[in-house]
Formats: sequence, structure tokens, C-alpha cells
Amino acid sequence: MTRVAIVTDSASDLTPEQAASAGITVVPLLVSFGDKEYRAGVDISTEQFWQELTRDGAPFPRTAAAAPGTFRDTFERLLDEGHDEIVYVGVGSKLSATVQSARVARDMLPDRQIHIVDSETASMGIGLLALEAAEMAGAGRSGAEISAALEQRRRQLRLYVVLETLEYLKRGGRISPARAAIGGLLSVKPIITIDEGAVDTADRPRTRGKARARLLELLGAIKPERVALLHGQAPEIEEFGADLARATGFPRERMSLNLVGSSVGPHIGPGAYGAVVLAAE
Repeated sequence: MTRVAIVTDSASDLTPEQAASAGITVVPLLVSFGDKEYRAGVDISTEQFWQELTRDGAPFPRTAAAAPGTFRDTFERLLDEGHDEIVYVGVGSKLSATVQSARVARDMLPDRQIHIVDSETASMGIGLLALEAAEMAGAGRSGAEISAALEQRRRQLRLYVVLETLEYLKRGGRISPARAAIGGLLSVKPIITIDEGAVDTADRPRTRGKARARLLELLGAIKPERVALLHGQAPEIEEFGADLARATGFPRERMSLNLVGSSVGPHIGPGAYGAVVLAAE
């Protein structure tokens, strides 16, 4: 058994198969549609989330962090199973209160070696870091070594996503209704990124074609070591993956393809697509 257990949360958008293959434990965050609350990946799958989000008349979903008790129970179970240390890689603390919940849980277990890493990102940005952590754990590195390495590696992550519509940012309170209306009139297809842990706009192309070209330009400027394609049921994701492979020289077959889940999906909406790149050291 690996001495160090690797834990992340459902905002990482790792598929169940990816997590299981790497031996990563995923703590579910919460998503609510009206008065119905679900644990992401447990009570509602990613595919079911998108079905509900796009259902006519569906209430807009709300997301919430996992409770400290959920993290404490997860940490205790892994320690009881024989792990000596835990490294938790969580969704950026400027985006969610999840990392704070994990810190509270760690403080409930003061005599155990639990390392908390704020990824300062979301979706497969977290996922790529967690996969790296699992590889380091498998190679016998300590929890302190892994967490220190991740603190450095997170600076080499780049995430860019084109949004099909500004409606979901508006409904989630991320932008004003007036700004969304103006963007709609101008056919703006914003490219969002995460900079220093916060969502930011990388560019505001005015057509779908220009947005695609600019997205490839931004991602193509990076020499990648790992690449994850992201989408919110975007029909063009496979074609985009082929274009990205040509732009970066990174083989398409080595790129993972991840449908964004219920912790991030409410903010980007259907039709969004892009990628996370972990740059080569």
C-alpha cells in the first residue's frame, strides 16, 4: 500500500475511472436544484447533472463546499486503512470554501500528517495536480515532499475555456445582467481563465470562429507535459482536440477528455470548451 493517500474533491472533474486507476479518493461537493441537494458523483452523475441543467424549467443549480465532517470522516478512514499521511489537493480557495473545510478537518486530527494544497484553480487543473501527486506517492515520496512539489507545479498550470453564452455567469452572479445583455448583443464568446486563483477574462472575441482561433493561440504558446480537454457538452470538442494537438505538438491520444461536472458546470454552461495544460518543467 502507498504510504501517502491522495485526496481531491469533485471540482477536479476527474472521471471515476481516472480516480480509481490512480488510487485517488474524491470527496463530493454539493449541488442543489431547488430543494433537492445532491453529492456530486454520488447522488448525481456528471451526465445526470447536464440533463437536469438543460431541462426546460429546471431551477438554476447552487453549489456548496463539503462539510468539515465529511473531510474528517474521509481522512480518518484512509488513516485507519493503513496510510501514514494524506495529501489533499483542493479547488482554489478564492473559488470555494472547500479548502477551508479541509483545513478545519485537519485541525480535528492534530496528531496526524495531513497536508492541504490549495490548487488555486478548478476542474482538471486540480485533476492534473492530483494525478501528479498520485504518481509521486507511488514513487515513495513523502507527503511533505508531494505538497511542496505541488505548490510549485500549480504555477505551471494554464486553463482556458470559451463560453458559448454569458447567461450562466449572469445567473450565477459572476457578471451583471447589463454586461451579459451587452455581450449577447455583440455575440461575444469570452475566453475565461484562472489567474492567481480567481476567474478572469483572457479575451473577448466577438465570433465563435475568432474565439476558437484565439483559444488555440493561447494554448499553443505553451509547451505541455499534460493536457486535459474540457467541455460542457460541446459538440466540437473532438475537432478542437485534433486542432490543439496540431497547435501544441502534443499527441491527441495522450490528452484526457473530461466532461465538466456539477461543481464547475453551473458557471460555464452548456457548449463551453477548452483545455488545461500543465507546462513542462
